Amino acid sequence: MIHQNNKRGHNFHEAKKQHLKLEDLKETPRLTNQYLFKENIPPYPHPEFHVCRLKHDTDKTGLCGIRRDEGFKNLGKDSLLWYSLDMGPEEITSAERKLLETNYPDLTEEEKTQRQGSFLGKFATSPAFKRTSRLGSYRFTFPLEEVLKAYSEQICSGELPVMRMYTTHLYKQEVMYAVLVHSPANQEKFSEYPLLPDDPKAVCAYKDGCFIWRSEAMCATHNYELVLRRDEKQLAAEPVYNFPPFYVWDNVAVALHVDDQVLNFDVDRLRENLKFCEAEKVGLIHSVRFEDFPEAEEAVKRLWPDNPSPLEKDPQ
Repeated sequence: MIHQNNKRGHNFHEAKKQHLKLEDLKETPRLTNQYLFKENIPPYPHPEFHVCRLKHDTDKTGLCGIRRDEGFKNLGKDSLLWYSLDMGPEEITSAERKLLETNYPDLTEEEKTQRQGSFLGKFATSPAFKRTSRLGSYRFTFPLEEVLKAYSEQICSGELPVMRMYTTHLYKQEVMYAVLVHSPANQEKFSEYPLLPDDPKAVCAYKDGCFIWRSEAMCATHNYELVLRRDEKQLAAEPVYNFPPFYVWDNVAVALHVDDQVLNFDVDRLRENLKFCEAEKVGLIHSVRFEDFPEAEEAVKRLWPDNPSPLEKDPQ
């Protein structure tokens, strides 16, 4: 793995062209990390999430640029436009149901319904599941199919985009798996990156308009342990007492190759999909300035003066 430093001053290790699972990372020679190599982590679920929305968080400067350009563009040297998977309660509920079906395939529909919402949400404590932001007070959320359709029409000349395994980043506590999306016209340019696999064991895949994310580590703090109650056909979250351990947590990012182009959306559609989000933790990212809600309301009113809709908060 290569040691890198990102534009916000955070150090990380990078493994290009692959999505390394935690066990693969642990076997990487000469790699040190105070969280990854912790032992005695309580048992926790490894759910499969089907995610059909993308989010793009930004600060006030980015918001003004998006409104001016009527869309999103790359601001760095890598020609990539970055989004994250947008996780909500429905994804957690669906993933919980799949876990129950996997562990207890003979459950009736009534039993599945009765057991939903009982345990998985207690494990979904990492920043990947929070409605707060690390990148700014403004969040644009789009259906994945809408983004891919716009990308196909504007960047790919109407053809379907290509998806590849781009990289794995290991930060102090975070593991980020990046998916590269590019035009078929750039096949040769990105041929060294493996195609996103259609593999039930892969960390990330794409199928039927959704990204499938098989989370390797979904907890920020392990306050619970997963217990299988086979006689009762139940999965349960039992509290961890004494000192609940911290461990690494993972997430998926999507990098669209746009070169110097703008991925355009109707300005009213941009406003419709815009919400205010709180900072994950005040002072966590010193290079990003977060606004309070009244300040954000005024900024949005100036940028969309003809839109009377009040700015909504992304619910916590």
